Amino acid sequence: MTSPALSILDLVPVRTGQTSAQAVAASLDLVQRADELGYRRYWFAEHHNMPSVASTAPPVLIAAAAARTARIRVGSGGVMLPNHAPLIVAEQFAALEAIAPGRIDLGIGRAPGSDPVITQLLRATGTAGDVERFPSHVQDIALMLRPEGATVQFTSGGEYAVLATPAASAVPEIWLLGSSDYSAQLAASLGMPYVFANHFSGQGLERALDLYRSAFRPSETLSEPRTFLTANVVAAPTAEEAEERALPQLRMMARLRRNQPLAALETVEQAKQGLQATADSEEWTLIDGIRSRWFVGGAAGVRSSVAEFATRHGVDEVMISPVAGAYDSEPLDAAAGRAQSLELLVG
Repeated sequence: MTSPALSILDLVPVRTGQTSAQAVAASLDLVQRADELGYRRYWFAEHHNMPSVASTAPPVLIAAAAARTARIRVGSGGVMLPNHAPLIVAEQFAALEAIAPGRIDLGIGRAPGSDPVITQLLRATGTAGDVERFPSHVQDIALMLRPEGATVQFTSGGEYAVLATPAASAVPEIWLLGSSDYSAQLAASLGMPYVFANHFSGQGLERALDLYRSAFRPSETLSEPRTFLTANVVAAPTAEEAEERALPQLRMMARLRRNQPLAALETVEQAKQGLQATADSEEWTLIDGIRSRWFVGGAAGVRSSVAEFATRHGVDEVMISPVAGAYDSEPLDAAAGRAQSLELLVG
């Protein structure tokens, strides 16, 4: 069985007692290690107002990651486009392409990346938040990023040139992201690469891939469907340690599904104590269901499962979200279990 190329999705997790500065420092160390280990790409997600997630501004993190690396592609997984004006996104990623030529990915999503209150705050400044214009905004970004730019047509008949940067020599690679049929169908109709957010949902993966592949229309930039998969992964020297390191994220996901108040990510010891003291049957059921779609275990077993997962769905790349939690004794500014997962997965 051929091993797929491996990439990384990072939400910049924040654990109990950790500052945002320490969480970011840990992720920047992690992207540098991923570069050394030969991972293909490293994407930062966009989430807002979550105590356990410091990945609020992907372009800023991408710039910092590009400065710390030499080979790996860095990008967004993704920019939540309804929160931003298309021109701003195009300008930011054109600037990133100038910083790290040939290494920038622009993953674009349609979801808000937060709760309804924060969504309203993000979209309070004008029409950029019009979700119904998502397809045209995606196309606008792609046009403005081209060296020749885009042309605005006035109702009076005049034209106005718009360029994301004055003299582009290359453009970022644009991907559409989603966890439903909508983005799969849009990516297919526009002839763009597509990624299903399997790490978040896991429901509807096969249907989304079938829709994308069967409806794909070749474009100037892509002649055939191109996709990869995302997955939550914890690899450790022993299966027992891997299961322990998975507990903090599993507990957090269970709270999210139950609409309970969120907090900073627990340590392994806190998660174990919490389960012993407060877990009810509904929480255990949720945790078991979430865990069943993750890859958790010893290195050899996880490597084999990830390879089989890629083969089953016909892809040559898997983007892992390294969700290993930390023990109380591990440094606050280190990626600890996440770095261990990355190292074990490449053998």
